[in-house]
Amino acid sequence: MENRVVITGMGAITPIGKNVDEFFKSIVSGKCGIDNITLFDTTDFKVKLASEVKEYNSENYFDRKSAKRLDRFTQFGMIAAREAIKDSGINEENTNLERVGIIVSSGIGGLNTIEEQNLNLNTKGPDRVSPMYIPMAISNMAAGNIAIDLGLKGESSSIVTACASGTHSLGEAFRLIRHGYQDAVLAGGCEASITPSGIAGFTTIKALNTTGDKTRASIPFDKERAGFVMGEGAGVLVLEELEHAKARGAKIYAEVVGYGASSDAYHITSPAPNGEGGKRAMLNAIKDANIKPEDITYINAHGTSTHLNDMYETAAIKSAFANCYEKLYVSSTKGHTGHLLGAAGAIEAIVCAKAIENGIIPQTIGYKQKDDDCDLNVVPNVPINKDIEYAMSNSLGFGGHNSSIIIKKYHE
Repeated sequence: MENRVVITGMGAITPIGKNVDEFFKSIVSGKCGIDNITLFDTTDFKVKLASEVKEYNSENYFDRKSAKRLDRFTQFGMIAAREAIKDSGINEENTNLERVGIIVSSGIGGLNTIEEQNLNLNTKGPDRVSPMYIPMAISNMAAGNIAIDLGLKGESSSIVTACASGTHSLGEAFRLIRHGYQDAVLAGGCEASITPSGIAGFTTIKALNTTGDKTRASIPFDKERAGFVMGEGAGVLVLEELEHAKARGAKIYAEVVGYGASSDAYHITSPAPNGEGGKRAMLNAIKDANIKPEDITYINAHGTSTHLNDMYETAAIKSAFANCYEKLYVSSTKGHTGHLLGAAGAIEAIVCAKAIENGIIPQTIGYKQKDDDCDLNVVPNVPINKDIEYAMSNSLGFGGHNSSIIIKKYHE
């Protein structure tokens, strides 16, 4: 017998909100978090825009000593996890913390620390590299530090699948609970890659938009799209076995009912032609949920605003949903937040859960020019009030990693 899995807590720190409520209100109001980069001097860079967490002071969340020992991506992950666990109400009095796991991932990890310590190595010599370099840089340290911070002693891991990391984390957490290995899991992703090498690397691979127009920088599915905008932040959800949640009187936001993943086995950066891999991930999730394609009301698309991603994700959706894709509402919230890489799937799953809770389908902001290669029912610029029974969130990562998760309105 498989366990039912529900969402009982959520936490987020994003470019448009430092908690879940602020974040979702900004989504619905159409707030855009894209602005000029302030984290470093962009004088010699073609890309000047990113989506930063605004007015962030680590000492509002950590003591000074701790802040110096935690890379920015780990700090974001811990902040979101603290909000999520508090929101869930899980504590040592109502839950065996040895059965509460963590799968919080990052696509890149401590890039800022890597840059700083390599500068020390090259200018001051090997003895001046910090002993905290490796513990701050490696991408599993968000999960490890969350476990230490919250005293959670269940299974702890980190999945690195580039921009699919957050959704893969949620899917694997879902499986752990469904099959009885854990009572609850904190799952999601965190990222902080707005650094000189991060921006330079994604620029030279032709992934980032070089425009200076903040309103046209991240425009998913628009004909004039020309690359994504780097974002940063974190999202963490508490997934929990239904009976365990009911026994302690938890608030239930929604239910996770399906997860699908696949590999393109095609190219290190380009999706497979016609979105074949993404299609299989979506169909795997639908089969896992034991529903039909037409049961899904809304897809929060990966929708990065790159030419190939949006075109091939469109093809994947049209193929997977065949005769019903025209009625399916689709949006990408990366116009609001930029692309949070390994954290994208986590904050977008939060968007889906809140959309179900509030009966609101989020819009794709900045959408102006229809593209015949992206002829989906894209929700443009204004949200729609709509009852949602099932929502799907897609994530696609460099290396050909595809993941889809299905979230359902909770019913007894």
